[in-house]
Amino acid sequence: MKKTKANFYPVILAGGRGTRFWPLSRKRMAKQLLPLNSDKSMIQETVERLAPLAEKKNFWVITNDDLLVPIAKQLRALPIKQLVAEPVGRNTAPAIGLAAFILERLDPTAVLGLFPSDHATAKPDQFRKDIAKAVQIASAGEHIVVMGIQPSRPETGYGYIEVGDQYERGVMRVRRFTEKPNAEKATEFVESGRYFWNSGVFVWGARTLANALREHLRETAPFLEKIAASYGTKDFAKTFARLYPKCENISVDYAVLEPRSAKGEHSSNIFCIPADWGWNDLGSWAALFEHRLAEMQLADHENVVTSRGTFTHDAGGNFVHSPKKFVAVVGVKDLVVVETEDALLITTRQKSQDVGKVVKFLDEKKLKNLV
Repeated sequence: MKKTKANFYPVILAGGRGTRFWPLSRKRMAKQLLPLNSDKSMIQETVERLAPLAEKKNFWVITNDDLLVPIAKQLRALPIKQLVAEPVGRNTAPAIGLAAFILERLDPTAVLGLFPSDHATAKPDQFRKDIAKAVQIASAGEHIVVMGIQPSRPETGYGYIEVGDQYERGVMRVRRFTEKPNAEKATEFVESGRYFWNSGVFVWGARTLANALREHLRETAPFLEKIAASYGTKDFAKTFARLYPKCENISVDYAVLEPRSAKGEHSSNIFCIPADWGWNDLGSWAALFEHRLAEMQLADHENVVTSRGTFTHDAGGNFVHSPKKFVAVVGVKDLVVVETEDALLITTRQKSQDVGKVVKFLDEKKLKNLV
């Protein structure tokens, strides 16, 4: 595939703890560093997917102090100075905003792509084709491009994008962004045919995003500008540690996309590319179970077991991870069982979204060896 122009900069957000994938995901070996989808880690897959679109010197990763060293070990080809560790977590707006302010100074023509580090994509060629189109649109003006996923069910765990008129073939104007709906509203969205899941993948010019933050996040933008101005100097770490905690803890959806979309679909310059990549954000053990079923072309009632040997009888819909032991699954349905050397998780697929509460308990009890 022909490479996109050199002013495309993939920015990968990799600061999350992945608490819903406990006990495999830990503070210093979080979900994005685990090989959940293949023999490569999620973040390695993300970089590999994007590699044909940009030079390695254009990649940036925003993470935290706990994950900086393990990420650097996994991504040895990327510039170490562009692996940036937040002193504290401040959600996606300050994270991508800092990258935008830095790149606005380094390359005013820069086009940024915002990519979560823990998504799975079954059709990488189509993914790259859509991103290349988004880069072209973003570089043509003060445009923001979001990738929308065709909903396969009334999912309450995702944000939604309502689209309006067609902008060009395969590209729609955005009317509004809606946060996670209840089941009734999600069903209404899916049945209307006008809504897509918000993939969390965005493309925009560095200056476009920086200006949007100056407009919509007025208290935080000056802090990010000062931090960006110190990048590459001996004062960067100190300035970063002093000013970044003052930034508002807010997602880019709330900070920029919702207020920008309120200007109206023909004034906001926000566009949606409906994407068909075989996308999955792998947000829980249940999501990984469904993803593995699809990959292996198994029916919903079958089991996904990682073990040294397996026996199943009168059991279905179970996800079991115990790679060092023989596993027998008898007479149970819809369970999630995950074993590590120091912990054992037993839950149901329906309740797998609540696994993060275990980590919260462990944090409260200061059981640091388990998180």
